[in-house]
Amino acid sequence: MTENVEAVVIGAGVVGLAIGRALARAGRETLILEAADTIGSEISSRNSEVIHAGIYYPAGSLKARLCVAGRDRLYDYCREHGVEHRRLGKLIVASHEDQIPALAALREKAKVNGVDDLVWLERPEILALEPDLNAVAGLLSPSTGIIDSHGLMLAFQGDAEGAGAMLALRAPLACGALENGTFRLEVGGEAPLTLQCRYLVNAAGLEAQAVARSLEGFDPKQVPVRYLAKGNYFVLGPRAPFRHLIYPMPEAAGLGVHLTLDLAGRTRFGPDVEWIESLDYRVDPARGERFYDAIRRYWPGLPDGALAPGYAGIRPKLQGPGGAVEDFLIQGPAQHRVPRLVHLFGIESPGLTASLAIADLVLQELDR
Repeated sequence: MTENVEAVVIGAGVVGLAIGRALARAGRETLILEAADTIGSEISSRNSEVIHAGIYYPAGSLKARLCVAGRDRLYDYCREHGVEHRRLGKLIVASHEDQIPALAALREKAKVNGVDDLVWLERPEILALEPDLNAVAGLLSPSTGIIDSHGLMLAFQGDAEGAGAMLALRAPLACGALENGTFRLEVGGEAPLTLQCRYLVNAAGLEAQAVARSLEGFDPKQVPVRYLAKGNYFVLGPRAPFRHLIYPMPEAAGLGVHLTLDLAGRTRFGPDVEWIESLDYRVDPARGERFYDAIRRYWPGLPDGALAPGYAGIRPKLQGPGGAVEDFLIQGPAQHRVPRLVHLFGIESPGLTASLAIADLVLQELDR
């Protein structure tokens, strides 16, 4: 027997839930499918839980536009829905004189992206804020904050279900097909079923490419290659003497080993970048030695033996080692010529910050 539903979202991470919420609030009968037994168990729950300002991304990119558009909306949403968050601000620091030109260039990039509240700080001003830092100059980003990512996802889920959406856990997509302007989906799990829908959104995160390839009739040449970048985190035993998030100058495939605080005041460092071939969330304690070197460039007082393995997240990148940084790929009918179908590829940071703005863009693409 085939069940009919107007719209299906594959994936119940923070972005999939935001899209399901937006579809339901737009009056569409919506079902969100999640292969795991809980929401947001991969990318959405294995990150730094930072609300980003929109500083680092190339001008005009989706990452830049959607981060800036989504940031203030996310702060408003958290206030309105009681999602715990804190606008701590962050310091991006140059630890050596030769990094100052790159820091100045970062400030100009942020301005182009619409981030107009950065404050340039000289060494005395930095030390007045954070006396334990080693920095010759820095940028203060007052719009950067931290958030309870699981609380946000629960709020999105509640909104979606309140507007009539349904969530099915342990419901992996086995395969699907394009059929006469609709989509037939074979769903596995404990209660297999066949679904027919008019609108389909692939927000499967790490499995987005596999989902796209499983759709019979969809051109596999439209599916980009997926690269896996593992980010390891280490946690600090003693309490850190910092009140802000601390970021070094960014590196090729990430933002460097930065210091973040969670809502309970605990300190964690990461992520680093480890290119892997398959999903593996184990943290190798030996990697901690590299963390000490990276952290002591901006915090020379890090005690020996203070770091312990924390957790790891895996980012679905569209560029491999040494490749140029790729943008989000939100692939709609304008790209693949299939009506009412949107694939989301390479949705990593700042996906959480941009989630509400991404959802709005997906709805626009579905209506093309």
